[in-house]
Amino acid sequence: MGRRGGPEESSVPGAGFELETLYVRGFDRDALWKNIALPLVVPAAIVRARTIIERFLPDVVLGTGAYVMLPTVLAARTKGVPYVLVAAEATGLATRMLASRAAAVCVTFQQTRAQIPSDRVEVTGFPLREGFRPGAPRVPARRLLVMGGSQGARRLNQAVWGGLEDLCRRFETVTHLTGAQGQEEGRAHHRPGYEPIAFSDRMPELMARADLVVCRAGVGTIAELTAVGLPAIVVPGQFGGAHQVDNAQLLASAGVAEVISDAGLTTATLIRAIDSLTDDRLAAMAVASRAMGRPHAAASVLKVLRSVAARR
Repeated sequence: MGRRGGPEESSVPGAGFELETLYVRGFDRDALWKNIALPLVVPAAIVRARTIIERFLPDVVLGTGAYVMLPTVLAARTKGVPYVLVAAEATGLATRMLASRAAAVCVTFQQTRAQIPSDRVEVTGFPLREGFRPGAPRVPARRLLVMGGSQGARRLNQAVWGGLEDLCRRFETVTHLTGAQGQEEGRAHHRPGYEPIAFSDRMPELMARADLVVCRAGVGTIAELTAVGLPAIVVPGQFGGAHQVDNAQLLASAGVAEVISDAGLTTATLIRAIDSLTDDRLAAMAVASRAMGRPHAAASVLKVLRSVAARR
């Protein structure tokens, strides 16, 4: 089940799954006036979801945290179908609304377990595609990976480009995921050792090549770098209720990452943070990252689903 007009309309059938779509919108925390149509949109989406569920007759429903799961899970509940949630972000509004009656809630971090309003919480980690494998710590750090999420991050891009000469002196290679909006400017900064990429579906390979990551603090990114066991400098975004700030603090408290605030990010603060990481510190961060990682999270979630379906 996906959002009509969303990227899943191409990615889900492309992966070999059937797709049903709903017209639905999420709750916008940053611009409340955009939510005025929700009292009409959500009930209509629940009616359509119920029609699909009556036709498909699922044994269990898996909700992955996005707002499109809300009408689907509510429709399943009216039909007595059990549901499991993957709570990527413990602060997600849909997750908090649905958690108390879920058959199980799978969370990413042990530290966020207490934030879920349910007594049926499983710490599974965040499901990843195949290929992420933990490696041994590598010091000194010679290969830098910079990424601003699937859409890139202009502030992060500018900080990197402003210090590119210094970064290329410090590292043998600088691989930079610029996002589509930074693609042309990234190419304009061409120099030996610098590789700008708009977007990549080869993240396991890029992570395996890196010694240090500079990134945002989305839960998917955190799951990937800890599955490999990489140290990081994270710059949490302030959007969506600032959940990335909480994620970044989890990494910092676990000894996995140094944190630079979004407002405090400049070329100078980025270079200073990199230079503060001694070889001993990098090695300790890599060990902590590997300890936090859960590369087999998808199998753990599947085990929970099978258990719930078997009890029905």
